[in-house]
Amino acid sequence: MFKKLPKSKINPAELVLNDKLIYLNRVSKVVKGGKRLSFSALVVTGDGSGHVGIGVGKSNEVPEAINKAGAVAKRNLIKVQTKGNTIPYETTVKFGAAKVLLKPAAPGTGIIAGGSVRAVVEAAGIKDILSKSLGRSNRINVAKATMLALSQLKDPKEQLARRKPELKKQETAADG
Repeated sequence: MFKKLPKSKINPAELVLNDKLIYLNRVSKVVKGGKRLSFSALVVTGDGSGHVGIGVGKSNEVPEAINKAGAVAKRNLIKVQTKGNTIPYETTVKFGAAKVLLKPAAPGTGIIAGGSVRAVVEAAGIKDILSKSLGRSNRINVAKATMLALSQLKDPKEQLARRKPELKKQETAADG
């Protein structure tokens, strides 16, 4: 039904990570004795230089939900392909009903994004980017769509070399 985010093999102990709470949701369940409250937290973690992860945690207490979400975010770290302070090319990704458009921007533009997209992009260390949330505004799905878009970015030169191996042979012949 949904595309899964790729599992990472990045060791979070080697990185200096900063956690940021994006969204805290209070959920009440009506039971025989009254209302039972629980909390759901969405946390983004990143080192500001290309590594970013998101996580959702649920618990009966706020700090416990945030700690769980932070632990999940550290397990879901990905490496983001950047070109200077921006992304290499434009990409559009859909996750659930949330659709996110990310475009590279000229140096000095800054982060033109809102909500979950801004938090994820800042944690990844991207300084110049344009974005637009096109689908539903569910914060969790928008964050996951942004992560999926960032995880699908590849180096354009590597992709070109994979698609057209004869170009790679010509480049090596011209260099030698």
